[in-house]
Amino acid sequence: MAGARVLVTGFEPFDRDSINPSWEAVRALDGWGFDLPDGRAVQVHARRMPCVFGAALQALDEAIDDVRPELVLAIGQAGGRSEVTPERVAINVDDGRICDNAGCQPIDLPVVEGAPAAYFSTLPIKALVRDMRAAGIPAAVSNSAGTFVCNHIFFGLMHRIATRPLPGVPGGLRGGFIHIPLLPEQAARLPGGLPSLSLDTVIEALRISVRTAMRVREDVRETGGTLN
Repeated sequence: MAGARVLVTGFEPFDRDSINPSWEAVRALDGWGFDLPDGRAVQVHARRMPCVFGAALQALDEAIDDVRPELVLAIGQAGGRSEVTPERVAINVDDGRICDNAGCQPIDLPVVEGAPAAYFSTLPIKALVRDMRAAGIPAAVSNSAGTFVCNHIFFGLMHRIATRPLPGVPGGLRGGFIHIPLLPEQAARLPGGLPSLSLDTVIEALRISVRTAMRVREDVRETGGTLN
């Protein structure tokens, strides 16, 4: 029986930082695998993405074409968040609060000209949260991926899934985006006591997310909304 491939992506450091927890966690999963209940073997492939508008989408396209996965999990840093947060929706707007690593700062521009205003994740986001919490990892559904390169690559991923099917992928390509908190060493350098999670905890959260996403097609129906 043919195996299944999963692509996980993380970003290079940005905003003058020397590390990015998304890549530190993602690269630890490269080559990791497990077996599904149907007997298929799953193998994870990790790729580092540039924190650059446009170039990130090109790198993602190249990685998908190379790996030919049936599942893509894009991971990014969200300083200030205290939980691992699978994102519900990607919006078609770039609005950089800061410049990317190429010095670009698009303001109120579409990620993809003429594309829909938004796409929903095709990950079972509530099942991911349920299983991470069951393992003692703080997690919650997020309803905003921001407007920087994280949302940019999330929207680009979902647009590709919607418009460019991968031949030979059982059930079609699925994917989405997960934000993770800072690492303790990052938070220690910043004022204000920002929350953080250890690298080991984040790696385990991503392992759980991959396993759950590969096993769950229809998301659980339970509350995951917020009041504001």
